Amino acid sequence: MARSVLVTGGNRGIGLAVARRLAADGDAVTVTSRSGDPVQGLAVVPCDVRDATSVDEAFSAVETAQGPVEVLVSNAGVTKDQLLALMSEDDFSYVLDTNLAGAYRTAKRAVRGMMRQRRGRLIFISSVVGLYGSGGQANYAASKAGLVGFARSLARELGSRNITSNVIAPGFVESDMTAVLSQERRKEIIGAVPLGRFAAAEEIAGVVSFLASDAAAYMTGAVIPVDGGLGMGH
Repeated sequence: MARSVLVTGGNRGIGLAVARRLAADGDAVTVTSRSGDPVQGLAVVPCDVRDATSVDEAFSAVETAQGPVEVLVSNAGVTKDQLLALMSEDDFSYVLDTNLAGAYRTAKRAVRGMMRQRRGRLIFISSVVGLYGSGGQANYAASKAGLVGFARSLARELGSRNITSNVIAPGFVESDMTAVLSQERRKEIIGAVPLGRFAAAEEIAGVVSFLASDAAAYMTGAVIPVDGGLGMGH
């Protein structure tokens, strides 16, 4: 039976690969984007995760179209990189409000239906940077590290309702976000990755598919690195 799935920030990159994989698994999948522009083969709703009203409207549209959300993949994220001494209050707040508070808003809205159904999957897309750190990304690292504590708290709160809450921490993935890196920086990163390459977005999607499946029914509060070995020990 097809489950109702919502992937935030699912119009490109990791989110799009995740949405396509879950659709291929047989789920009814909707993705959010701020623009709401069409995505081939997938249902789309406009949503700005920084706005609780926008989040509520997106969920209401999904619930009408495909039923209460049973699997939430909280993926929407942004970067505003800068050294701390030069980082503006706005750039710090913008990243935290999107990446961390956005996950709070979407998860809070999702668990309403999950608690009534007494089942659900919350999957948060963090980053190796949240565990490992990265110069010039204090705001991004803080937001992604925050997802770990957030998800683990939800695992404890919601476990009795058969709702799992897990985190995936990708390493560097071939995407729009990494396409802007200089060749020198790419070479430096790849040199630090034991597997010697960036990930494909589909490799992250495969782990999401597993966490959303029956095979992962007894996993909650986990942080799964998919980083080619970059963050070992963190």
